[in-house]
Amino acid sequence: MLAIGWFKTVIDSGDFQTMISRHIAKSWIFVATAICAVIAGSAGAAEPQAWQLGLQEPAGSIAEKATSLHNLLLVIITAISVFVLALLVYTCVRYREKANPKPSRTTHNTVIEILWTVVPVLILVVIAVPSFRLLYYLDDTKQTEMVVKITGNQWYWNYEYPEEGLAFDSYMVDEEDLEEGQPRLLTVDYPMVVPEGTKVKLLITGNDVMHSFFVPALAVQTYSIIGRVNEAWIDVPMGAKSYYGQCNQICGVNHAYMPIVIEAVSADDYAKWLATAKEEFALNNMPVSTMLASAQ
Repeated sequence: MLAIGWFKTVIDSGDFQTMISRHIAKSWIFVATAICAVIAGSAGAAEPQAWQLGLQEPAGSIAEKATSLHNLLLVIITAISVFVLALLVYTCVRYREKANPKPSRTTHNTVIEILWTVVPVLILVVIAVPSFRLLYYLDDTKQTEMVVKITGNQWYWNYEYPEEGLAFDSYMVDEEDLEEGQPRLLTVDYPMVVPEGTKVKLLITGNDVMHSFFVPALAVQTYSIIGRVNEAWIDVPMGAKSYYGQCNQICGVNHAYMPIVIEAVSADDYAKWLATAKEEFALNNMPVSTMLASAQ
């Protein structure tokens, strides 16, 4: 009783209430700061954020369609999980030993057996329609405006612009060399530069072990395999922005140190970059296989 009385006195005291108010205020300040940091950080870059929930903001039609499918599947799987849980709870309560001292010997129920066969089939059909629509949409790589060949190496990426006759390697920037505002483990010395509002065909291959070209915001993930060229495409939306990704196929000791940066710039800035890149990264001997692939 003495302890309860002491605790009540402490709660009623002004000092305690002031302390609680300060903690609440600090908590709201922390939440507001975190929200502002996320908004500010995502304004000019598509990258993972601290305390992020869900997918990155979709960029381009592929990412928008993939996010829409993801949201549909989330609703379906949540509904199934809730239904199964409710059914399990009902069964445990309704058919517990105390309420049923004499257990039922029922072994078959025609209606239930038909339902648990037909309903899952209907659910799969509902899922299959948007899934196949998205798969066929991803497979159309013909109506593209430019081509970039991407080669995965241990542990860096090589970007080749066969139509422009240039190629360059892209390495991660070490932590001690980062400038202010550059994300750790995601910044590279030479990003893949593309003009905004452009549909880009990606020819992805490997030079050693298997890698994976993965940029979440653009919803592209394609394996790079030695001796094989995989095709994919992205439609970069309007707006100057940097899209970050990483190799997500375990490819060796430095697997975590081969990030991907796709930098979307305006048409004028791309023309300026291209003029400089042609002088710095000129490709004199372009492989025949690359020229044939880009011409398809």
